[in-house]
Amino acid sequence: MKAIVCSKYGPPEVLKLKEVIKPKPRNNEALIKVYASTVTTGDCRIRRFDFAKWFWLPGRIIFGLTKPRKNIPGWELSGEIESVGKDVKRFKKGDKVFGYNKGISFGGTNAEYKCLSEDRLVSIDLTKMSYEEAAVLPIGGLTALHFLRKANTKTEHKVLIYGASGSVGTYAVQLAKYFGAEVTGVCSSKNFEIVRSLGADEVIDYSKEDFTKNGQTYDIIFDTVSKISFSYCKSSLKQKGIYLTVDWPFLQVLWTSMTSNKKIIIGMAPDKIEDLKYLKDLVEKKKIKPVIDKTYPLEQAVEAYRYVDKGHKKGNLVITIF
Repeated sequence: MKAIVCSKYGPPEVLKLKEVIKPKPRNNEALIKVYASTVTTGDCRIRRFDFAKWFWLPGRIIFGLTKPRKNIPGWELSGEIESVGKDVKRFKKGDKVFGYNKGISFGGTNAEYKCLSEDRLVSIDLTKMSYEEAAVLPIGGLTALHFLRKANTKTEHKVLIYGASGSVGTYAVQLAKYFGAEVTGVCSSKNFEIVRSLGADEVIDYSKEDFTKNGQTYDIIFDTVSKISFSYCKSSLKQKGIYLTVDWPFLQVLWTSMTSNKKIIIGMAPDKIEDLKYLKDLVEKKKIKPVIDKTYPLEQAVEAYRYVDKGHKKGNLVITIF
């Protein structure tokens, strides 16, 4: 089968389209013919090995000392089941599914075929959601849902989403509105229209206005792109306000817990297939919608990764395979 292979750390050009051995499903796995996969910011960070200095050695131990230990990128996929292991109960050959290979290393979905455990898969109704829409739902959607739930987002809350036009951000805007909050999105002016269309009550251009100096305060500030810090925006949080971040500022979390009545929440979305089913249901009921910026064929993966590296994608980027 064909797959994108990352043979060393570096720029997008280290990625090569190669023939690799087609996987065989284990007893609890399904072999999926992949129709759509994605390129996420996380894929690009691993490929570049773009991490904080303190994480260099642990990161090399986790991901691979001189090159990625798992060398096929991609975490998300959608497609059709080609075969199943003998212990698989919920799916059969021909079922249309989507899911994700969760972990902190490459997940191997930028390929023609991928085996996944059945507890990582959800059925697709193609009359309500396309393969491309399904493929971009897991990572961004689950991350946004996890953090907003941890903050107990509700009707009376004022929520600011920093990076509102990105993958996590576009879902966060929609979910916060679905939970009843008043939402302010921060992004570039060229993305105002899309962020407003997702339900944002107010939109701020980060290049022209510093939201920390506009006199507004918020119950929740959600940094979806690791571009700001608690110290930077704490004056814009209400008393007992919550700062959510996809970054990992451990020391700041500890210090804040001892010195402030405001709170920082970090972490990763838990591995709950029920949450993915919940998001799928919201999409099918048209309560939220996946945002897709661009679509590239597998053969143009280098161009796709190069585009994501620029840091300006709107929502999600899809790799089409079959």
